[in-house]
Amino acid sequence: MIQIGTMNRLRVLRKVDFGVYLEGDERWGDILLPMRYVPSGADIGDVLEVFVCFDSEDRIIAMTEQPKAMVGDFALLQVVAVSRAGAFLDWGLPKDLLVPFAEQQQKMQQGEYYLVAVYVDEASERIVASSRLDQFLFDASEGDFEEGEAVSLIAAGKTPLGVKMIVNGSHWGLLHRQEQLREPAIGERICGFIRRIRPDGKIDLCLHRLPSEKTRDAADMLLDYLAAHEGFLPLTDKSPPDAIDRLFAISKGQFKKAVGALYKRRKITLHEDGIRLRRVWRSGGRMRG
Repeated sequence: MIQIGTMNRLRVLRKVDFGVYLEGDERWGDILLPMRYVPSGADIGDVLEVFVCFDSEDRIIAMTEQPKAMVGDFALLQVVAVSRAGAFLDWGLPKDLLVPFAEQQQKMQQGEYYLVAVYVDEASERIVASSRLDQFLFDASEGDFEEGEAVSLIAAGKTPLGVKMIVNGSHWGLLHRQEQLREPAIGERICGFIRRIRPDGKIDLCLHRLPSEKTRDAADMLLDYLAAHEGFLPLTDKSPPDAIDRLFAISKGQFKKAVGALYKRRKITLHEDGIRLRRVWRSGGRMRG
């Protein structure tokens, strides 16, 4: 079955002067792969991985180019034009991606970037986008996550409490201000962890691994953080206990013991502004952490 707006693996059926036709399905029939996209040496019977979409005349075609986002994705895209139909986004393909006015959380302006969801409109069967993200995400967890679980995050919006994050492309979560060393930019993709599932099912997030019997010790938590943040942790032995607790949920004493252990193991270097992951140079000029 052909999946519009995603990558499909389709078999070459026949060649024509302007491209090749790929095996389709009952709904769409065979699909043209225009000559400019046909890989060199492609022959009848070959299976090609192609993106299926619509051309400027709304005819279904295939192409070997991949857009910046596919159906089911969230992406930060720029408005390149606004017309009576809506706003058009640059998604890396010749035909721009439409955001109808009814699907704009706020009126879109040319040149600005917006976080959108890409989907297939059921009525028109066309690929469109929407900045009204609530309809694509669950507001609360129903047993989908466990506290301490590692998750992928996309920064989606700022609130007085922190930053709303898209969790694993399916749920809303909140990264509270006290959990941030810096505020993620809208559209930024980062790794994080489920800090807490609140009684109402809503998700609180953090950027460090929670301590538990199942996780590693405090020293390894510090190494995890350093590895995920370009080798720098802006805490020292003079940092207030609440700053340490917000990031790692450990006491200042535990923090100092972990830092001391890593320093003795020559894993880190200590500086006035924080802690850095020690870099070791190998022979041949190659560096490892």
